[in-house]
Order: sequence, then structure tokens, then C-alpha cells
Amino acid sequence: MYYEELKTFVTLAEVKNFTKTAELLLMSQPSVSLHIKNLEKEFQTKLFLRSPKFLQITPTGEILYDRAKQMITIYEQTKQDILEHHDSIKGELKIGASFTIGEYILPSLLIDIQNDYPKLDLHVIIGNTEEIVQSVRLYQVDIGLIEGQTNEKEVSVHSFMQDKLFIIASNNHELVKKKEVTMTDLQNQAWVSRELGSGTREYLNHVIRSNGLKVKSLLSISSSQGIKETLINGTGLSLLSHSVIERDVQQGLLSIIKVKNHQFTRTLSYIIAPIMEDKRNVKTFINALNKKWPNKGKG
Repeated sequence: MYYEELKTFVTLAEVKNFTKTAELLLMSQPSVSLHIKNLEKEFQTKLFLRSPKFLQITPTGEILYDRAKQMITIYEQTKQDILEHHDSIKGELKIGASFTIGEYILPSLLIDIQNDYPKLDLHVIIGNTEEIVQSVRLYQVDIGLIEGQTNEKEVSVHSFMQDKLFIIASNNHELVKKKEVTMTDLQNQAWVSRELGSGTREYLNHVIRSNGLKVKSLLSISSSQGIKETLINGTGLSLLSHSVIERDVQQGLLSIIKVKNHQFTRTLSYIIAPIMEDKRNVKTFINALNKKWPNKGKG
């Protein structure tokens, strides 16, 4: 198996630069070129179009890229399974998590896992829902946790928790003075939300559309903390997970606006590529996830 060559090819396809690829893989640039030539000879095709100004993967290179990711994953999984032939859980586990989950929900689970399996190295990558779905699809992470929806056919989706969201604002916002508001009160308001591609933004868009709300303005910030700071210093509204705002509300920095006859809930899910389902460390993580939040993904 051309394992090292495939690793070099995948890295070059992603960074699109021979020098950077050599630096990342701790090898010389001629070695990178040799690895690519070996693969081109093996598969009898050109994998990249090259010029002094650009590097572009060819259509056949695209085919190999997806297969190479799978082959590398199978190889590394096999190697890890052999190393873990005895019952101890060790090695590494790469977890992708969308921002709300990764920053506010996942940490307590990671502590539990580290206490139970100290030899297991955990690596967490945080991005928006769309980015995490692609990370799972391309095997950049072993498992992903998302708060949004996905129609990606190459991954399976499993719910693990119901998440409550609340409309929040600064303490001096006009709607905070009301004990309860209606959807009419939410017309023509300024909103602050996450960027497109995030599960939180997707859910806000759903609320706006389904209730026919007109939006005065919409400020996008790719950070929940940035949204909260903006609200504290401004007059806009936002819709955020209870886990994100709990501490700020308790400390009196932000206020929840209750909407009459409306509750905002969504499902948090873990997503996984089929090839990863039998990986021991992934199974260990899923078991820990379901143990911490039993039956919370339903209804």
C-alpha cells in the first residue's frame, strides 16, 4: 500500500502548495514531488495541473482524493485496532463539534472521558455545523457533534439531546420590561446572530420565516461570546442556546424575553461516517455520550 504517498497526496490536495506540504509532513520538497510521481505512475494518470502560479487537482485526482481518505482511515483504524487488541482504550480520538456544543456542552463530557480513559488522547476541532459535517465526510474527524440539520448522504445522524433556546437582550431593551411578549412585538427588531452555515443561524432563520417576522437589521458574528458582548453593549435581540446564556443571565448581564405560547427547541446530534462506526474509540465516545445524556435525544 502506498500509505506515505497517499498521505502526501491528500495533504497537497488540501493545502495546494508543495513547500507547505513538505513542512507539514516534515519532509523535503523533492520527496513530496517523488511521492506524487509514484502515485501518477501507479494509477497512470495526471493528478495535478502545475504551473509556477497555481496548482490544481485534476478530475482523476478528485476521484483518488476521496478514495485516499478512506484508504488512509482504514489503514490507521486497522493499526489502532491491532495496538488496542488488549482491552485498554488508548490512542487518539478526533472530535468535531459545532460552536455551541464544543464551547458549552462538550467540555464536561471530555472531563468524564479523560477520567475514565486517561490513555485516550482527545483532539477537538470546533467549527460551524456545515464545517463539521464536511470534516466527518472527509474523515478529518472520527465523529462530529452538530446542532443543525444535514442532508449529507455519506454520514448517519443520531440525536443525543434536546436543546432549549431563548430570545435574549440587554437589560435595558424595551421588550425586557414586559413580563411576556407576543410575536407581534418581535416585528421590525434588530437581531444579532451567528453566520450562515451555523445551526443557531439556521434555527433563527426558521423562526423568522415560520412566524412571518420582518427584520429591521441582522448583524452576523461567528462567535456566541461576540454576540453576547454585542447585546450587552447594544439594543438588539438574539436567539441562543440555554447552555450559552445560562451564566450571563445568572450574573445579570443579559435578560430572557419570554414569548407567549412559544418554546424554542432543537435536537443536538452526533454524526458519523459508516466506516467509523466500528472504531473502538468512537464506540467508547458514543457510549459515554449516551450515558451522560440518556434518552435526551427523544421528544
